[in-house]
Amino acid sequence: MALICRLAILFLFCSIRSTVASSRKLTALVEQQPLVLKYHNGALLKGNIVVNLIWYGQFTPIQRSVIVDFIQSLNSPRAPLPSASLWWKTTEKYKGGVSTLVVGKQILHPQYSLGKSLKTTHLVALANKGNQLNAINVVLTAKDVAVDGFCMSRCGTHGSTRSRDGKTRSAYIWVGNSETQCPGQCAWPFHQPIYGPQTPPLVAPNGDVGVDGIIINLATLLAGTVTNPFNNGYFQGPATAPLEAVSACTGIFGSGAYPGYPGEVLTDKSSGASYNANGVNGRKYLLPAMWDPQTSACKTLV
Repeated sequence: MALICRLAILFLFCSIRSTVASSRKLTALVEQQPLVLKYHNGALLKGNIVVNLIWYGQFTPIQRSVIVDFIQSLNSPRAPLPSASLWWKTTEKYKGGVSTLVVGKQILHPQYSLGKSLKTTHLVALANKGNQLNAINVVLTAKDVAVDGFCMSRCGTHGSTRSRDGKTRSAYIWVGNSETQCPGQCAWPFHQPIYGPQTPPLVAPNGDVGVDGIIINLATLLAGTVTNPFNNGYFQGPATAPLEAVSACTGIFGSGAYPGYPGEVLTDKSSGASYNANGVNGRKYLLPAMWDPQTSACKTLV
């Protein structure tokens, strides 16, 4: 009987040791797969880049100023640290040097000239209204505008169009205001998530869940556009569904982040709002992590 007990204990010990060893091997395999965005030798957007804003639908002057201030913050050294410009400086580590964004034309479409249900062809037509060389034409749709794929598979997108003679290409971005359509998906962490842990939402730094959600998605797409404007820049995976400078770091806003938890960020003492970046005119923003080519890791501001 004692022999059987000893054999049982030995079997149990060996099983535990084998399980631990297998677990360590699995962990090692996971750890040995660094995040690498390969450069595919294509053109990047560098130098001075004009950002034209096409506002489709109803946006208040305050909403527009929050977004304009954000773009201006990306190249402003005046804001206290941690700053939006410090976040943007990571794009300088990608080949080609500095990308300086300058706000250009603002075109208003408050009367929904193409209706309230848009297809990609409509977005391209709107983007072409701000067309010029070395520019990014940003189409922003209001909270009551439906766009193909919005909420179901995307919160925004970027792409490019060719000139009529086919010699030049222009980059464009679309981002939708998700306040009433899918805030749990496109404005997280300022709203309860659709799936996963139902942690309390963070307080939006500009007091507008939809617009602060736009900032997160616009930041993601601006970084993706300058580092992969024509689907042959920096990305991981297939060109049709690439992981780019920021989309490769989805859901990470501060240290210690994990799925469902944005990480440790800063809190404004007066408003209780969460942020990690200071901007111009006293603005505060919550910006996602960006992949750093020098460390091959997702870099956060805090």
